[in-house]
Amino acid sequence: MAAVAKVDADGYPTFQLGKPRFDQSTFFGRYRHFLDVIDPRTLFTTKEGLAQAGQLLEDYKNGNLPDGVTNKQLWEAQKIKTAILHPDTGEKILMPFRMSGFVPFGTPIVVGLLLPDQTMVTTIFWQWLNQTHNACVNYSNRNATKPTPVSRFVQGYVGAVTSAVGIAVGLNGLVKKARGFSPTTRMVVQRFIPFPAVATANVFNLILMRNNELLEGIEVTDKEGHLVGSSKIAAKHALFGTAVSRVVITALVTGLPPAIMLPLQRTAWLLARPRMVIPMHALVCTAAFGFALPIAIALFPQYSEISTSKLEPEIQAATQELSVIYNKGL
Repeated sequence: MAAVAKVDADGYPTFQLGKPRFDQSTFFGRYRHFLDVIDPRTLFTTKEGLAQAGQLLEDYKNGNLPDGVTNKQLWEAQKIKTAILHPDTGEKILMPFRMSGFVPFGTPIVVGLLLPDQTMVTTIFWQWLNQTHNACVNYSNRNATKPTPVSRFVQGYVGAVTSAVGIAVGLNGLVKKARGFSPTTRMVVQRFIPFPAVATANVFNLILMRNNELLEGIEVTDKEGHLVGSSKIAAKHALFGTAVSRVVITALVTGLPPAIMLPLQRTAWLLARPRMVIPMHALVCTAAFGFALPIAIALFPQYSEISTSKLEPEIQAATQELSVIYNKGL
């Protein structure tokens, strides 16, 4: 799992096709890996640039590399191909739904979700748009090794939108009707309402869309990559880790901007420049999103290890290994 420690003069380890560049056994290594995954610069890769990256990797695979090709060029080629093409289908992922497009295309939605003085109409609109974007990202980056009916994704989408809108509208209504709240307290509480709505909807969406994993299990392998079997227990661990990451990113993305903006809006500079509130709000949301995403998805290794003794008897009987590996997903 770990990248080779020895690096060249450019600071790049020896290239390994299909392997991560950074050590995945440490949080910092996973953090640096996911910074690469979400790098928005890959969005500007041309059709010719993608073709060149693919050809370079194909030459490496076949042992036909031209002279002078560096580790840096190979790692960059793999980064580009991974960012743009679906690993299972080989098809291009639409730009707004790539992981590298999550922050650039998702930030305007976060800004809308956290705008002050929301009405019922704007609350419904931004919650709907957020879950629509999430559903498209989930579908575009789905595990396509096994066929999954489109109805499963539609079910997850409808469930996520319903829960997000219901919780947000319901909490807003309760806050407005609550007695004993001063106008300032009411405003502060309303600014943090998106967190429970979005967090609940994201987890609900995750469970509905990946429910098949809980029913059929997910593949577990030994350290050499040989298939051991399918485990429902490993699936539970995978979904739990993914759900925790989704809640953490939601907490940071919806919690940091109001925590920063509320005191900022009371500063003399912003009070004298009310037109700068929205641009400042957008800047804070962008920074919070870019800060939170790689931290949240780096909390757990994507390829996680679990003790064989914790899994089903048939898994224990199928291998002599003390632990096996499963793909947690993102």
